[in-house]
Amino acid sequence: MSGETIIPVILCGGAGTRLWPLSRRARPKQMLDLVGGGSMLALTAARVADAELFAAPLVVAAADQAEAVEAELPGLGMLILEPAARNTAPAIALAALTAEAEALLLVLPSDHLIGDPAALTEAIRRAAPAARAGWIVTFGMKAERAETGYGYVQRGAALGAGVHEALRFVEKPDAAAAAFYVADGGYDWNGGIFLMAAGTYLDALARHAPDILKAAEAAMAGARRDGARVHPDAAAFRASPAQAIDYAVMEKSDKVAVAPVAAGWSDIGSFDALYDVSGKDGDGNVVVGPGLAIDARGCLIRSEGPLVAAIGVEDLVVVATADAVLVVPRAASQRVKEAVERLQKEGKDSWL
Repeated sequence: MSGETIIPVILCGGAGTRLWPLSRRARPKQMLDLVGGGSMLALTAARVADAELFAAPLVVAAADQAEAVEAELPGLGMLILEPAARNTAPAIALAALTAEAEALLLVLPSDHLIGDPAALTEAIRRAAPAARAGWIVTFGMKAERAETGYGYVQRGAALGAGVHEALRFVEKPDAAAAAFYVADGGYDWNGGIFLMAAGTYLDALARHAPDILKAAEAAMAGARRDGARVHPDAAAFRASPAQAIDYAVMEKSDKVAVAPVAAGWSDIGSFDALYDVSGKDGDGNVVVGPGLAIDARGCLIRSEGPLVAAIGVEDLVVVATADAVLVVPRAASQRVKEAVERLQKEGKDSWL
């Protein structure tokens, strides 16, 4: 794969357990229509549909998601099917090994929301010269509040219009530190979107995470191809350390840049986050599917079947599917993963 167009690399391997019971192993978060307009995966692909700027997308997904991905993205360029989950650094390595060294890769999570896609596209255009000059660029999403669940990146000296050297990364700070970063104004959320030349990334792996590169190279050398599908060698890929790009490369490389952008970003990492980005009625309720909110305020009510009636309650999440019901205070919605962990521990896989 080559040319002046940017190759979107959509990472589609997440399990999405924080949105259980909507999200399941067989139907992860990126396959859900959470905000209207299609699945999160389809919305991600739509952001990179400009053929003058972007090549056909390359998707890295779990092996058992092949049919689901292809159904969502009929114009898919290549589908690399991971034989095991090894986090983002190895997944991106598989994609980089299919491209020419000078090709620019735009790495995108498949399950994030971008409220202003045009702003992101403009930031990508601004960042492209730095990426071609050997920088790994992360897009710094405007920090709108003191969020302790996100990573932050500090801006340094300007490298060009709208692009800065990245001074440091901070992962999930405490409340006081997060408040300081927002007040300081020189920090952005690290949204997990990256732009770099394929060769730049592989060189960084060779320097900072050679075991990941070695495993990815062996996996692709032994890959089996079936049309657009690529099946890396399973044994070789399983030998890779499981590590995020942030830890494997971004925090270690001396040529990391940040392009700040206000694009209305959310990772929709909890039901509270989904509530924040959803349309609300006059009492601040979000009701999707058959539901009634009577004398209720600030609730997220979502049903895929049974009628849900919420009466005289405030700030609750109530989610009903065909076989499970979740009730949790909105402020505690990060605890949903505890239900998943309990089901796993008790071997109740039919609900996972």
